[in-house]
Amino acid sequence: MSALGKAMVIFEFEFVLGPYIRTDHVENPSRMTSSHADCHYCLQSLRGRKYALRDENAYCVACYDSLYANPCEECKQPIECNSKDLAYKGRHWHERCFKCAKCSRSLVEKPFAAKDEVLLCTECYSDEYSSKCFHCQKTIMPALGSAKYISFEDRQWHGECFNCAKCSVPLVSREFLTRQDDILCRECGSAS
Repeated sequence: MSALGKAMVIFEFEFVLGPYIRTDHVENPSRMTSSHADCHYCLQSLRGRKYALRDENAYCVACYDSLYANPCEECKQPIECNSKDLAYKGRHWHERCFKCAKCSRSLVEKPFAAKDEVLLCTECYSDEYSSKCFHCQKTIMPALGSAKYISFEDRQWHGECFNCAKCSVPLVSREFLTRQDDILCRECGSAS
């Protein structure tokens, strides 16, 4: 099964522009209130230290990470609160680990496809799973706007590649004949 997706940051501790969702963040020590004076878990003072809030409880960074950090799908290390936690379908990655499984290019803030739980950039997905043009053997990208492709007898062509095999006249929206694997215009097909 395939899906087009975009990962979301679920724990982001610094302000970031983009399509991220911030659900928790590290608080500035100067904004500390008396109710956040000590770590909820280890009870050490948080005065002058960074801390994280969860369910209105304050935690020192070390306790927060040990209690709540998600493991990264790629490197299996915890995603600490000073890192972006990128999530897709309940799975989590460090920003540096969120890459295409085939070419290793970063997928951060880029569209990607998921095939059998494997994340691929759109280029690798298209190369691997999209149809290839019968004439030029290049990938036929999904039609966007006015892009055309032709499909006939389990073969596909780019619109600009669907030409008579003999005289090269374009055959899009024209009648054509077939002879073995060749596609011919009516004139060339009748002449042979």
